[in-house]
Amino acid sequence: MKQYIGTKIVKAEFVPGCEKAVGDNSLNENTPDGYKVIYSDGYESWSPKGVFEESYKECNNLTFGIALEMAKKGNKIARESWLPCQFVVYQKGYPSGIPCNKQTAEAWGMQEGELFRCAPYLQMQYSEGKDNSHFMWTPNTLDILAEDWTIVE
Repeated sequence: MKQYIGTKIVKAEFVPGCEKAVGDNSLNENTPDGYKVIYSDGYESWSPKGVFEESYKECNNLTFGIALEMAKKGNKIARESWLPCQFVVYQKGYPSGIPCNKQTAEAWGMQEGELFRCAPYLQMQYSEGKDNSHFMWTPNTLDILAEDWTIVE
């Protein structure tokens, strides 16, 4: 059998045993501690405490690998120490090409409007001050090994 690992963001709250978690009549005084879970599509469920805590981690103090997977799903990510001034997003690039502007054409020796192909990349926004600059970003070893990554809302 193959092994699988999941990465998704859910909303959840701890529910002590014997409380109704999702209006499920099968929950009763013998129901163990668990979590009410709400998925991105609005679906609600209940998960036993141990199963939930083994499967999910709060959206802070993440490894770079988990943060990167979440960036690929469209989330903004950042190191805790960067907030609130900077964050990283995943750019899908332009594998089929996009017409290049004058500046890009001159930089690459192309004709303005010629298709410019670009592989996926990480982009950082640095928003301290007024300019909200964006630039391509490559993590360093400290960033990759850090466990202080968070999802930016």
